[in-house]
Amino acid sequence: MLKTQLKKDFDRKDFDAGASALKILIWYFVSVLFIRSGIIPFSTIIVFLLRLFGAKIGKDVRIKPGIYIHYPWKLRIGDHAWLAECRIENLEEVTIEANACVSQQALLLTGNHNYTSVNFDLIVKPIVLEEGAWVGANATVCPGVTLKSHSVLTVGSVATKDLEAYTIYQGNPAVKVKDRVIVA
Repeated sequence: MLKTQLKKDFDRKDFDAGASALKILIWYFVSVLFIRSGIIPFSTIIVFLLRLFGAKIGKDVRIKPGIYIHYPWKLRIGDHAWLAECRIENLEEVTIEANACVSQQALLLTGNHNYTSVNFDLIVKPIVLEEGAWVGANATVCPGVTLKSHSVLTVGSVATKDLEAYTIYQGNPAVKVKDRVIVA
């Protein structure tokens, strides 16, 4: 029976960070000192810094201090989106469309390892939160998942597969519990 061979230099396949080592290093320090530390309480300044490092961000976006974004140049955020103190591990593209919300301590995870591989190879897949989707507090969205328009992933739930539009999902793994009805 084969066993895993965990090594520092595991097979990253064709992974591309999308930036030079210098840019990644500078982003790390800017992120730690100014964004993750919470020293800058203003969303407009956080948005400015993210745009400076290549994030594509729409208008009137709210981003709370304390947020963790691995690679801003792999982040797209539509108009009027809200991001609380969450963690975006975007080794691959993360798209958050207009009016979508990511709540406190939520995790958007684009990378994982192939547990069937001897070398524990890296696997990365994009995440998409379509218009009006909501990721509840302490919920996790796994690599390759799309939350379709106005779907909801409830508090503490784990999305391992795409969520249908206008539905509410709960649990680990998340399953549909009911339709989302929006009233005026």
